Amino acid sequence: MFISILSRLTTQKTGFLKENVKLVTNAIQNHYRFLNSQVVKFTIQTDNNLGQTISYRYTLDDQNNILSKEQRDFYEENGYLIVKNLLSKDYLDRYINRFNEYATGQLKPRPDLLLQKELATKSENIDEQSLYKIGELYADDVLFGYCKHPRILDYVQCMVGPNIMAIHTMLINKPPDRGTKSSRHPLHQDLHYFPMRPADRIVCAWTALEKITKENGCLVAIPGTHKGKHLEHDYPDWEGGVNKFYYGIKDLSVQDARVHLEMEPGDTVLFHPILIHGSGVNRTNGFRKAISCHYAPAEAEFIDVCGTIQEKLADEIMTIFLKKYGTIEIEMDYATLWKLRARKVRGIGEYKL
Repeated sequence: MFISILSRLTTQKTGFLKENVKLVTNAIQNHYRFLNSQVVKFTIQTDNNLGQTISYRYTLDDQNNILSKEQRDFYEENGYLIVKNLLSKDYLDRYINRFNEYATGQLKPRPDLLLQKELATKSENIDEQSLYKIGELYADDVLFGYCKHPRILDYVQCMVGPNIMAIHTMLINKPPDRGTKSSRHPLHQDLHYFPMRPADRIVCAWTALEKITKENGCLVAIPGTHKGKHLEHDYPDWEGGVNKFYYGIKDLSVQDARVHLEMEPGDTVLFHPILIHGSGVNRTNGFRKAISCHYAPAEAEFIDVCGTIQEKLADEIMTIFLKKYGTIEIEMDYATLWKLRARKVRGIGEYKL
């Protein structure tokens, strides 16, 4: 509808166009803020060949203006943005110490906190050498403090909007490679896991808890791939196997364009859910820790993934969930599972089960 309005306007006189730019701009921004994940950036051409940009696509105009124009343009073009030294050492130490309390058994986790061992470990028990990931951070007040941190949310709001829910949370302790290369994460798109839309209003904040380099398995990303489509995924055919749920894109023709995102402690990268990314093998003798949270608007739509390229992964996740928790009192499907995991962290608005 709005595209046709713009088309008609460009055939009128320049004076008429200028008088109506503000009206059209407001209408477009109101309509597309949460509903359209494909077209929210336009340039109107006048008779004098002058252009005016109405709005960006991947970042929002009416938020807290914390992004500089250069930062905003970089995210729009590349699909990710590194914010240097966003969190102080005090916060990083707090999250690392909490991890260590679980890894050493000093603290017993709540039943809904996920402690996951690395694929290659031979230990039957959780310890400092085997604890690979802590998930569902909402079950720990200290770790979930990262997801609610105002400095993180101020940047997230620029992509998501004012009403924000945390939808996927984890602390990763990438171990040294034991010769199996299982510490690597295949190239993938995070949207493959999520039943929320629109994609353009979802963002991940990923913070380095210690220095992260090529040698210890930093993130890699393929700039600009967030402008593409959601691709087919499956488990990669790797010798030595791959960690559970580590799906990767099937089309690897773009892998040579990847860049390495080396980061200092406290640096935070924000990235789009369609951006193709992964991480390499940890070739050092130490561990590599990072903490992350994915965010979506409270107004997000939860979709049915049955019959889509997400169905295989969704079925696998649901099987594991039902095996662990059994039947519950409400009708359970993949979208409902994600609703149960989500937590509002800023603004107003509620999603409904």
